[in-house]
Amino acid sequence: MSTRTGPAVDEAVRLHQALAEPSRLTIAQALFTADASPGELAGSLGVSSNLLAHHLNVLEAAGVVHRQRSEGDRRRHYVTLDPRGWVADQIAAGLTRQQHRATRLAFVCTHNSARSQLAAAHWNGRYPAMPAVSAGTHPAAAVHPRAVALARRVGLRLNSTGTRAIEDTVAADDLVIAVCDRVHEELPEQLRRVHWSIPDPVARDTDQAFTDAYRQLTDRIDRLGRTLDLEGPTS
Repeated sequence: MSTRTGPAVDEAVRLHQALAEPSRLTIAQALFTADASPGELAGSLGVSSNLLAHHLNVLEAAGVVHRQRSEGDRRRHYVTLDPRGWVADQIAAGLTRQQHRATRLAFVCTHNSARSQLAAAHWNGRYPAMPAVSAGTHPAAAVHPRAVALARRVGLRLNSTGTRAIEDTVAADDLVIAVCDRVHEELPEQLRRVHWSIPDPVARDTDQAFTDAYRQLTDRIDRLGRTLDLEGPTS
């Protein structure tokens, strides 16, 4: 008896085949909480650039990852995981609550006027057991009005005038979350951090751009929450 398949089944098969190879699953797990350039991945995983390029091509063709150009150093590209439903569960299955150790998070972007503010506010509302702060490498005078409006729409507590500089805010034992490419590339290499390559919504300056950035932030926050030793999220 012949078996008829459809697009959804074909997609599931491609995803299973891509993640069934141990090296590709390891790459996906490395990207579960942090975006990375191919060079950063090759260095941290100890694989050759040619072999890594092959695995990334397979993962990209299956829709597991995508690559985007840095908003800072335009010569760089960053690889981002695109988990969906059971795919995220499968990737997360090999991770533990000790994947990252921290007592406080520090979300950092360039101006501390949008992404870092929204991320810290969302984190504090969802995971109050571990506090989060936000800061900028070159803080603006105030939070962007569209970020303030978005926070109001989704019920976040956000101080519209509360921008802060990284040197006045971030402590040595914080886990730094660099939510933009420029900050990741500007910070010292030895500084412990996670990098999220999230496009700057201020550059587009539309409500949709801020909504898109917030969606990406909440997705990554949910993933990060799986790898930290936390009490359960609030409802």
